[in-house]
Amino acid sequence: MHIISRLLLSLLLVLRPTAVLPQSDFNELPNLGDASGQVISPKQDKELGAYFMRQIRQAGMVLDDEESTSYLQALGHKLAIHSENPGYGFTFFLVNDDSINAFAGPGGYIGANVGLVLAAESESELAGVLAHEIAHVTQRHLARSFQAQERMSLPTTAAILAAILIGATADPGAGAAALTAASAAGMQAQINFTRANEKEADRVGIQTLADADFDPFGMPRFFERLQKNSKLYGTRPPEFLSTHPVTINRISEATTRAETYPRVKEYTNLDFLLIQARLRVNNFANPKQVLADVRRYEGKSGGKSPVERYEFALLLSINEQHDEALPIIQKLQKSDPDRIAYRLSLGQILRAAKQEREALDIYKDTLDLYPGEAMVILPYATTLMATGNAEKAYTLLTDITSNDEVDPQIYKLLAQAAGATDRPVQTHTAMSQYYFMNGYTNQAIEQLKLAEKSPSLSAYQTARIQARIANMEAILDAEQQE
Repeated sequence: MHIISRLLLSLLLVLRPTAVLPQSDFNELPNLGDASGQVISPKQDKELGAYFMRQIRQAGMVLDDEESTSYLQALGHKLAIHSENPGYGFTFFLVNDDSINAFAGPGGYIGANVGLVLAAESESELAGVLAHEIAHVTQRHLARSFQAQERMSLPTTAAILAAILIGATADPGAGAAALTAASAAGMQAQINFTRANEKEADRVGIQTLADADFDPFGMPRFFERLQKNSKLYGTRPPEFLSTHPVTINRISEATTRAETYPRVKEYTNLDFLLIQARLRVNNFANPKQVLADVRRYEGKSGGKSPVERYEFALLLSINEQHDEALPIIQKLQKSDPDRIAYRLSLGQILRAAKQEREALDIYKDTLDLYPGEAMVILPYATTLMATGNAEKAYTLLTDITSNDEVDPQIYKLLAQAAGATDRPVQTHTAMSQYYFMNGYTNQAIEQLKLAEKSPSLSAYQTARIQARIANMEAILDAEQQE
């Protein structure tokens, strides 16, 4: 059964008209939007967003690729600081789906499908879509559109939003059936953005694009190409066109607005092209056949441009041709020594080729260039663990867990490093956080209870763990409310 179908099937058990609010005050949820304009508070918006993100992760929709995610976050934050609410605190993530779509969830969580990134022909086009979604958040379109029919718990509301915002991407039939059965179909209509919402998001987003020094025509250009090519998609047009209806009039208005800003010369961002290459290789259904085709047309070089050769090296490596991939990526890295994509891929291929010591050297050198970068620390710590240096891995991983956007995989690896260095409390607390971030609250509580049994706990540690258990039990109770 498809992962989204499983999510929506599970909603049948929790999305019932009789859902009520739990008593704990952190779950109090007012109407998200009413006639007086009263909307959910910023604190409640963030809590709803956290629940929403855990639903998305539990459904297995988030792409766990630190390098690609770091790129998207950097691009998103570059735009966000030029938005109408630069201090909001956005979180950008990739959805592991090859359809063309993006969405703005509650709490500033903005998802972009892998298919969207691959469909963009320039970074300004991708930035245009992200700027549009950022505008939906800053203008509070979701909060003002989704009027609660009844008072519901945050987990229930988050589950509905998760199903609506991403459910149709993978299985529209299952999504509609589950929402109807849950008496939530009416809510879907309420959160659909109006034409006025879309035009406002275009207007504000184009301004954000221009202020961030991107080509303001990136947004209407991408929309126009999707609209022109929509007939080529048959019975399944890009989901983006369903959730963000694009008309000739809307494209014309966006183009006219873009013309009011100074023209920006579009430049080729190599990092954007390299991330596209990485995502393409990881998305190939039959990499062996693709490699055979590339060899047939490009020979041993894999292409003329750095991007083509980089993609060829990754393609060789995914086909376990590491010895052939290695000199290609080494040459690329030598020609552009500080390019982080080349460095990380070189480390990855060296480790795959059983040259762990050389991989450690490149990771250490890269971390010196980019201190604190999670996309460097994760493969570095993984290689340290594989070579028996769990203590250093533990130190590196501990240093970055204070980052709000840390990947759950960091906590899983931290738990392994803590276990290998005889730190039982840290093993269970890190694993608890990993489970919690992925939506498995019960398992997270079990890990904390194991940590609580450790005889080495101080009074302060015991109090902290007990408080965390109490908090998670309240969340679990809210999640199980009917």
